[in-house]
Amino acid sequence: MDMLFFDNIDKLGRIVVTAVMVYVLIIITTKVSGKRSTSQLNNFDWIVTVMIGSLGASTILLKDIPLIEGISAILALYIMQFLVTKYASISPQFSSFILSEPRIVFYQGQFLPDAMRDERLTRQEMECAMRSEGINSFDDVEAIVFESDAKLTIIRKPTSFDNKDADNQNNDERAESAVSETIAPLM
Repeated sequence: MDMLFFDNIDKLGRIVVTAVMVYVLIIITTKVSGKRSTSQLNNFDWIVTVMIGSLGASTILLKDIPLIEGISAILALYIMQFLVTKYASISPQFSSFILSEPRIVFYQGQFLPDAMRDERLTRQEMECAMRSEGINSFDDVEAIVFESDAKLTIIRKPTSFDNKDADNQNNDERAESAVSETIAPLM
């Protein structure tokens, strides 16, 4: 019970100094690495973020890990994340390998049970996403897409007001093609 609240001043001093240095390192590195490291996270970004947090905590609390080793590991992860995301932005094959694909889980009034089961989604989660978009009925929804960043995107059914056209094109055909453009790659 002696060490429950305090062990010794040297350990405390090391933890405080190391915490400040690791904090500054992570703030500067995140700023330099750009918006990608703080944007909505896909699975890959989330894993790297958790690893960086774990390395930061280990560097701060474990006296067996020298500061320079912890800093090196954190910097290596940031560099790897940069290189992997850079390559993914120029290689569609590599991108599809490391990132999950968006998936339609509701389409034209029908739940897609296989997709919902595979993604482990419930109707309640979709209803929650609809409420956050101000949609009260599935009748107003053309599709619900489970995105690569684990967010649910609600695609509203087009209304006749949305489809007014100076050229008097057939509104139903235009509405069908407008929705299809956003959903077609996922089918």
